[in-house]
Amino acid sequence: MKKLLIVEDEKLIRQGLKAIVMRSAVPVEEILLCKNGEEAYEIVRDNQIDVMITDIRMPKKDGITLVKEIQSLKYVPKVIVISGYDDFSYAVELLRFGAKDYLLKPIERDKINLILEKLEKEIQDETIQQKEIVKIGCQQFKYMLLNPGITEEEVTAIENKFEDCFLSSEYVVCCTNYKTLKGLKREDVIFLDDINGQSVFIVKYEDKEEILSQILKDHFVGVSREHKNLRELREAYEEALYARKYAFATGSFITEYNHGSSRKETVSEETIDQIIQMVGTDKLEEVNKFLVRILYKTKQGQIEPDDFMALMNSIVEKICLNYKNVLDFNAENINELKNVYEYDNAGSYYEAISGWIESINDRLITEFDDYKNKQKIQKAIRYIQDNYDKDLNMAVVSNYISMNYSLFSYVFKQYTGMNFVNYLKAIRINEAKRLLEGTDKKIIEISSLIGYENEKHFMKIFKSVCGVSPSEYRKNARVGKLNYIP
Repeated sequence: MKKLLIVEDEKLIRQGLKAIVMRSAVPVEEILLCKNGEEAYEIVRDNQIDVMITDIRMPKKDGITLVKEIQSLKYVPKVIVISGYDDFSYAVELLRFGAKDYLLKPIERDKINLILEKLEKEIQDETIQQKEIVKIGCQQFKYMLLNPGITEEEVTAIENKFEDCFLSSEYVVCCTNYKTLKGLKREDVIFLDDINGQSVFIVKYEDKEEILSQILKDHFVGVSREHKNLRELREAYEEALYARKYAFATGSFITEYNHGSSRKETVSEETIDQIIQMVGTDKLEEVNKFLVRILYKTKQGQIEPDDFMALMNSIVEKICLNYKNVLDFNAENINELKNVYEYDNAGSYYEAISGWIESINDRLITEFDDYKNKQKIQKAIRYIQDNYDKDLNMAVVSNYISMNYSLFSYVFKQYTGMNFVNYLKAIRINEAKRLLEGTDKKIIEISSLIGYENEKHFMKIFKSVCGVSPSEYRKNARVGKLNYIP
């Protein structure tokens, strides 16, 4: 129990009640005291009181009037009525108005303890129930925000079920890329995580300045206009997301929604293609100058945030497409670079993508050093010629010369004019021909000597290459020699 209020005009009784509550088995964080109904009303109006113990007969405003008036307040405490025998009929009337129990004077410690324990359990049960309602409500709100095609009937159903629990007063929606924020574990702020990669906070309008200035002040936040009901939640979210994109683009910590329209610049596909061709050359500085110009124009509002994202996605995708046969790309890194709004702002995104392009540039220059690659492929060819009779594959050879598997495949074909499998097959078949022509070794021996453990597999490959079986080839070769007249 967080707050308990004792309303009693007699000081000794007030102090006695406080002492009893403090010694009870129910922990109470704060006990407030007042001497009449007027003071009590102000306290209940301005605070969230869990339990109020009130006398009936008091000056200025009696307990009956107090209990009736607080029913219209936002937070109505659970009421325990103190009465004498003469006031018992009034106590019964207050029970009809929602009072939870009553105590007859003189007050007994055990009875107070029992009532407090009962109310504490009610409060705990209600807290659990409220948390479950909040959880379900947040799930429904996420559904509203993630589904632009939500029907009017669905919105009405969510509104009817949750509007009394949430968003009963004016609110704003705040949108930021930060996934968790310290200091925002407040019951009066609704937090929705991972809405299209962004975090969404629904904040009471009266708390807007406090939240923005104290908690969200350094987080590049987009803020919606003021809204009044649950039906407007999706509109509020779209405004906040729109503003968040401009906070990202301009690098402003707080950007409030202000929809304006003006003609914006675009970048042609031809220009992007030219920039991509510079990657892997000595023109990296030109690439960086292009990125800096795009960043500047985005910050100045000359390029729309979504156009900036589309442009960056195009650059990333085209680099991957151009060099996919040469370099291995980390899928997780690519996804991060394409989700631009998960970065704080365009400046931090520029640091990420320029660093990535520089690393690609360095890898390409290193990997495509012609002289070095030729030396490595020549070494690979010598290794194949010396070991074609063993269990050989491209992974073994590329590891032997310390070259990236994909790059080896690409450069080997560029150098030899054929892929690794066909090259190895050609060496083995040529050696098989030599053995068939010049020796009497059995077919199974020849198969083993050139690296094929399975005789049938060798015979199938030989026929596919030469058009005849090994036996037929040997026969034809020998007939040819007999008919040869020098």
